[in-house]
Amino acid sequence: MTDIAPFHFHQGSLPLLVSMPHAGTHVPADIAALLTDEASQVPDTDWHMPELYAFAKAMGASILAATHSRYVVDLNRSPDGASLYPGQSVTGLCPVDTFDDTPLYQRAEDQPDDAEVARRRSTYWAPYHAQLRAELDRLRAEHGRVLLWDAHSIRSVLPRFFDGKLPDLNLGTADGASCAPELAQQLLAIAEQAPGATAVLNGRFKGGYITRHYGQPEQGVHAVQLELTQCSYMQEALPFAYLPERAGALQPTLQQLLQTALTWVQQPAQP
Repeated sequence: MTDIAPFHFHQGSLPLLVSMPHAGTHVPADIAALLTDEASQVPDTDWHMPELYAFAKAMGASILAATHSRYVVDLNRSPDGASLYPGQSVTGLCPVDTFDDTPLYQRAEDQPDDAEVARRRSTYWAPYHAQLRAELDRLRAEHGRVLLWDAHSIRSVLPRFFDGKLPDLNLGTADGASCAPELAQQLLAIAEQAPGATAVLNGRFKGGYITRHYGQPEQGVHAVQLELTQCSYMQEALPFAYLPERAGALQPTLQQLLQTALTWVQQPAQP
């Protein structure tokens, strides 16, 4: 029996690719049987990303969204498992604990060994990144420059990863390495005007593997990660419900951010 495909992909017409590496909730049956009851709820999902960014398709964007849970494999981690934030608590390529630092697996011996990590990397991680690379290359070849928008969300209070409440819109450009600084400043100015929200650039979340690996401004690929607080558009606890009114108040800002980035990359590059 074959499992579901590792991603959903919509090919757009303009130089904008929206990546959603943590939107998936599917866990194959053989892995699901090993998880705790808590982990079976996949609480650390970037919930409702395709719905929140539904407007992007009409803008002409390409959209790449994972189908499998980050508990299977984390698509926003380096394939060698290297930490993105040395010295800080992080979860790995094939996580073994939740964001609340509780075990994913019922038994320690059920945690993935090196062979299982390699299998998951080949089966789920590699196809997503092959599609991402191919689409970036296609868009850059056709348009000259392309904007990669890596869409994320997280609970607003997570003591394991940060103190207090996280700002609502966390823009990350790998401290300026993945995107032109002038574009990043334009995006920050928009985020700071979001009604009832707070914003920061390159704060706690500077961009994961996708932003850092693919963002090469000198090669015409500008990458930005946006980590949203989940309370800005959904319930942060079970049943993790989408809140249309709250999401609707946020979406104009998201649309303005994407349109500004798209307009910027469509302009002729400055010498």
